[in-house]
Amino acid sequence: MSLAVGMAPRPRRRRRRAARLLFLLLFFFVAIFGGIYWFFVLRASTEHVLPYDGDHHVIVYEGSKTKSTYLLESDQVLVPFEFLKERIDPAIFWDEPTKSVIVTTKDKVLRMQSGEVVAHLNKQPVNLQVPVKEVNGTRYVPIDPLEKLYAYTFERKEATDVLLVEKEGYEIQQANVIAKDEKQMVRVGASHRTPIVAEVGTGESVDILGKEEDYYRVLTASGIAGFLPVKSVEFTSVRKVALDHPIDSQPYTVWKPDGKKINLTWEHVVNRNPNIAEIEAMPGVNVVSPTWFEMKDEEGTLLNKADPAYVKWAHQRGYKVWGLVTNGFNPDWTKSVLGSYDKRDKLIAQIIHYAHMYDLDGINIDFENVYLEEKEKLVQFVREMTPYLHQQGLTVSIDVTIKSNAKTWSLFLDRKALAQVVDYMAVMTYDEHWAASPVAGSVASLPWVESGLQGVLEEVPHEKLLLGVPFYTRLWTEAKQADGKIKVSSKALSMTRAEEWIKERKLTPKLDEASGQNYVEYKDPKDGNVYKMWLEDVSSMKKRIDIVNKYDLAGVASWRRGFEVPEIWQAIEEGLSSEKSTQKSP
Repeated sequence: MSLAVGMAPRPRRRRRRAARLLFLLLFFFVAIFGGIYWFFVLRASTEHVLPYDGDHHVIVYEGSKTKSTYLLESDQVLVPFEFLKERIDPAIFWDEPTKSVIVTTKDKVLRMQSGEVVAHLNKQPVNLQVPVKEVNGTRYVPIDPLEKLYAYTFERKEATDVLLVEKEGYEIQQANVIAKDEKQMVRVGASHRTPIVAEVGTGESVDILGKEEDYYRVLTASGIAGFLPVKSVEFTSVRKVALDHPIDSQPYTVWKPDGKKINLTWEHVVNRNPNIAEIEAMPGVNVVSPTWFEMKDEEGTLLNKADPAYVKWAHQRGYKVWGLVTNGFNPDWTKSVLGSYDKRDKLIAQIIHYAHMYDLDGINIDFENVYLEEKEKLVQFVREMTPYLHQQGLTVSIDVTIKSNAKTWSLFLDRKALAQVVDYMAVMTYDEHWAASPVAGSVASLPWVESGLQGVLEEVPHEKLLLGVPFYTRLWTEAKQADGKIKVSSKALSMTRAEEWIKERKLTPKLDEASGQNYVEYKDPKDGNVYKMWLEDVSSMKKRIDIVNKYDLAGVASWRRGFEVPEIWQAIEEGLSSEKSTQKSP
């Protein structure tokens, strides 16, 4: 009995030792895995790295690093031309023949030539501390003269070598750091395990750029982007960028006829000006545009047919005079002139000179038959010209066609870009069927006109558009040939001559529903030829003015004076003065 009693505790001691061993093993594994978890998950990284992967001369645009870097020369900042074009000014222009950067605003033209320390602002010399230069194939532009033209701030942070660029009016939420410790770590990613790029102290201000999980993406006052824990900042106010200097700009007010729409008519001048004594009254007209100036060579020399007596006559009758400038419809001359700043400048100088000499009120640009590759350069020419004309108080307008697939007659026109520069744009809604058209048809059927206008209105504000209307029609001849084919030909007739032709043959026009115009057709009993005309008359003109009012356009432009019947002026005037003319576009 005593032996049995003495040996009973042994199994219990073995179980206790096993339990202690299991506990120790569990503790060991917990400690190991806890350490691993702390090291890889809970432990904050203490690694410091350079901001922006160590890149120097970084440009930060409204909180975001750009792919561009700047140059620093003689304490002057130069930024890449492509950065300016992409982020600041899509209209900044590089003129390859003269190696120049051209900046245009509503009233300024700045030219900076590579390697030259003297720039020209509206032709006045401006001293530069550093010139435009090219380094490793990249063109760099000094920002000093640009700060007076662009509504942007350019601030270089010396401590971090970062250039901050922000647009006037840019708004960003700000916050103050509320770190428990003396410093709060700004990290490269939204995690405490990512490296540190900067340290900010309590009370320091940062921009809040966004949020990722429990972190805010921030920009420090020194221009370093990174991440801070949400709990480490408190929102304060919204910062709005304001310029510390005014933009040097002169106000310009676009001319508008008092309480009326524009009623312009083109004066076609070929060799000699019209006898002003023979021009009948044109009630309602407020602008005349004589075709006086024409490019005559590849240097941009203008042929001048202006007549001071005509200007005096027009002003006495209350008409504004907008001299028309054409490229002579010569694509090669146009390419030569548009391709060089010096030639564009020569052409502009002549326009300014003649406008002053003849006391003109405006300039009307009519460039047609232009190569598609000159599209951007035509816009640049208008951008470079307009500030000088506005400086003289001149109205600037340009003529365009409706949209089509014709490269040299339509596609070369950047209507949207041009409309941003000029005061008015006349859309030449005629020649639906042109002189050499293979089929007979209306010069400008009403559905075609409205459809074409709608296409232009997609890119041009209605308050800048003048609807082009024809005062002429075409007499079409369909002649049967020996081989049985029909040969189509035409000639342009004035309204008066068209009426005479109809009366001579005792015809009665009838409404053609498809075109919206009166129509006549006649078969000559002698030769069997068929003659067709879609008439331009008071009826069709009233319908065109209805379109002007329907879309609340700026007015009307007629081609050309001398082809109309006298009652046309009354129809236009009454239409533009009616209650419909105050209606807004749908």
